[in-house]
Amino acid sequence: MYAVIKTGGKQYKVAEGVTLKVEKLEAEPGKNITFEEILMIADGDKVQIGAPFVAKASVQAKVISQGKGKKVHILKFRRRKHSMKRQGHRQLFTEIEINKITA
Repeated sequence: MYAVIKTGGKQYKVAEGVTLKVEKLEAEPGKNITFEEILMIADGDKVQIGAPFVAKASVQAKVISQGKGKKVHILKFRRRKHSMKRQGHRQLFTEIEINKITA
């Protein structure tokens, strides 16, 4: 059984026991969170597709940790203009483990 959830403006395919990194969520490590925006649930041949979300469906997950990703380097360069701009940032993420998918 797997589901497609929407969080942080992105879509993730999740199954029970899977660990993944999503955009930062306001939750303490060790706490349980529930995702209500479920786009699709598949259980073998039985597939439920939402319009836009599947009714009465949820995915429960446990927050493992909060952190920062690798540094992203941004370089804007204008040739022949003697102009260059360097920027960078580290994106915040939340690592979660999927516990239960209910349809």
